[in-house]
Amino acid sequence: MTFEQYCQYFETIINKHNEEQAAPYDKPEYIDYTRLNWARMTRWLKTAHLTDALKAALHNIKTPQHWIIITEPWCGDAAHCVPFLHLASQQNPLIAVTYELRDAEPFRINDYLTRGGKAIPKLIVKDAHGHDLTTWGPRPAACQVVYDALKAENADFERVKTEIQMWYNHNKGVDIQQELTDLFNK
Repeated sequence: MTFEQYCQYFETIINKHNEEQAAPYDKPEYIDYTRLNWARMTRWLKTAHLTDALKAALHNIKTPQHWIIITEPWCGDAAHCVPFLHLASQQNPLIAVTYELRDAEPFRINDYLTRGGKAIPKLIVKDAHGHDLTTWGPRPAACQVVYDALKAENADFERVKTEIQMWYNHNKGVDIQQELTDLFNK
């Protein structure tokens, strides 16, 4: 799907009031996460500014690339990362992008597990022949350190969610942009 189709799907979920929804959106807490994630994503799309270094790295791409972004509206990390991936992809007309849902066919995430898990968002970059060039995800490395420390402490879900959210708010997209810059400068 395109980014616009992904956004439409996102909005459809949060605008279905008292209607039957498919799992996991049949649980009120998932609807709440999804509403929060919509607000976060739209905020980043309005306020994020790409660094000159990232723009330069993207402009240096000289051959067609196909970016596949695997995501889900319920995913908090995706709410913070997907806007930057979207904005980055718009910097070069040689970049074509499709969005796929983690929990729907073609289940591509099964081929791109992180530590054995279906962690998202996941960026897969392919060349014009469909060969993998690189991948990124599910979150910036410094955020992963925070996440891993919380998991090692057996922190409850609310604490994990809050501390990861605070990390993203404080970081303001700096780390994801630096990691993408490094990725595309290789």
